[in-house]
Amino acid sequence: MFIRKFPVLIFLLFSTFLWAQEPVLPDTSAAKKGFVEDDPVVSMLDSLAGLKVFENSRFLKPGSSETNTISGSDQIPYFPDSVYRDRITGMSLQSPFEYVYNADVRKFIDLYAYRKRGLTSRILGLAQIYFPLFEEQLDKYNMPLELKYLAVIESALNPVANSRAGAKGLWQFMYGTGKVYGLKISSYTDDRFDPVKSTVAACEHLTDLYEIYGNWSLALAAYNSGPGNVNKAIRRAGGAKNFWVIQKFLPKETRSYVPAFIAASYVMTYSAEHKIYPIDPGILFYEIDTVTVRNPLTFNQISEMLHIPYEEVQFLNPSFKQGIIPATAETPYKLRLRKKYIGDFINNEAALYAYKTKSGIARDSLMMLTLNNNRPTLEYKVKKGETMASIAKKFHMSVSELKALNGLSKNYVRPKQNLLVYSGTGKSYFPESLNQPPRPTTDSGTKPEKEEKPFPEVTPKYHTVASGESLGKIAQKYGCTIQDLMTWNNLKSSNLLVGQKLKVVSTRSETTAKPAANPPASSPKTTKPAAPKFVWYTIQQGDTLWEIAEKFDVTVADIKKENNITNTQRLKPGQKIKIPR
Repeated sequence: MFIRKFPVLIFLLFSTFLWAQEPVLPDTSAAKKGFVEDDPVVSMLDSLAGLKVFENSRFLKPGSSETNTISGSDQIPYFPDSVYRDRITGMSLQSPFEYVYNADVRKFIDLYAYRKRGLTSRILGLAQIYFPLFEEQLDKYNMPLELKYLAVIESALNPVANSRAGAKGLWQFMYGTGKVYGLKISSYTDDRFDPVKSTVAACEHLTDLYEIYGNWSLALAAYNSGPGNVNKAIRRAGGAKNFWVIQKFLPKETRSYVPAFIAASYVMTYSAEHKIYPIDPGILFYEIDTVTVRNPLTFNQISEMLHIPYEEVQFLNPSFKQGIIPATAETPYKLRLRKKYIGDFINNEAALYAYKTKSGIARDSLMMLTLNNNRPTLEYKVKKGETMASIAKKFHMSVSELKALNGLSKNYVRPKQNLLVYSGTGKSYFPESLNQPPRPTTDSGTKPEKEEKPFPEVTPKYHTVASGESLGKIAQKYGCTIQDLMTWNNLKSSNLLVGQKLKVVSTRSETTAKPAANPPASSPKTTKPAAPKFVWYTIQQGDTLWEIAEKFDVTVADIKKENNITNTQRLKPGQKIKIPR
């Protein structure tokens, strides 16, 4: 018996001996608490260092400079874990969020309260601009006000935050998700940078996510990595709907997301106890108002004529990417300015539109720049061997338009890079002489007796190209010719992209066909019923308005309007809703 066990005993003793001989390395994790080189939270914090609004020292409050918040380690208060735990437990008792304290949360407290406390001071200053706006919208949607801290970990309240993955703005919307919630993108504007529009979209998106899980921690995780990743993690955890249980099954970045949110909430709440004070950016929320712009206008015109610092106009209006407001009477835009400048704008509005800047941009040139602003866009992934010129040609764009739409400064692209491209011709609200070719005339210079119209004067609708469809199949479906489709959509080739929208006139055959010379008397006159303006969809288990909108290429707002859905309503499996076409 002893002989059989002896080899096992020798093996265990030998293994123990080897383990005991290994050198015990010093624990260096304490020196890097909360800091990961490529962590997006750290990256967003660092982006504040270059924010121009803080460059002028006159914006700093006495006793609240960046230097005195970080110098002298003896001045920085440190607290034991028990204090953090008690404070965070107290926060949890007064909030619908499940605030907990653990080692993951401590790492991010160290990041915000110690390692990056100077940048945290900047966040506190920016909060004076954005938190009242966030709270106003969160209250309107009947959502917890603590959600305002989500923007702290998303963007560090940097209004022009831009992630490596392509997420943009205070709430870091990706192109596809932003489109679902009605955020528009063009060469000159990007609603993801608009503080008001993006906050409304974030409220709607978070409402949809909360409807899925009924748990704010899981809703936040889904905001970061998508419901698909959260659902997979729940399944791998045996169906548990608790963030801390499914945490290890989530993507790496998402595992830190809720701990970072808790830490940001704590530090923003207890900043005074940590002797972190706001650095005043010189602008407060209640000092800001809006005016309506109804004609094309540039930041240079506003800055030069109204004597407002260009950087201030730019900071308050980050959604205008190139410093151009492409407004028309039919598509006005809101301009944010300090209240003290509003009167000057209104009193000099007409002169402002006509003002020629030092850079020499005249009104006519500006109107032509505005011409293409309303063209619809789609995302395109660069294929191997493609160049910026070949992609621009493929989508009937110029290289300069492609660069402007994507904010690019260089003339090269790389495979698998996502680009925004135009998917159709733009809407124009300018006189015909600016954007339409002259009507055909006879040799004598007079108009012909009959003018050929490119397509019947009926309301067109749009067809979304599906996989495997060609112009021929689409033409057959709608009773028109391939040439009709090419004319209506200004196509120069028959190549189509999946997801591309085409203008079609399904009633062409009825409106253009000539009646028979002697129709049979017994044949009653029939007309083809008009196509319905919506389709019915049956709600499936786990569906959200966001996912349904993405599936049918419409916006959440469109579905809500069609069905009179309020934000507090939950979708029920088996319920039928209308999807606008």
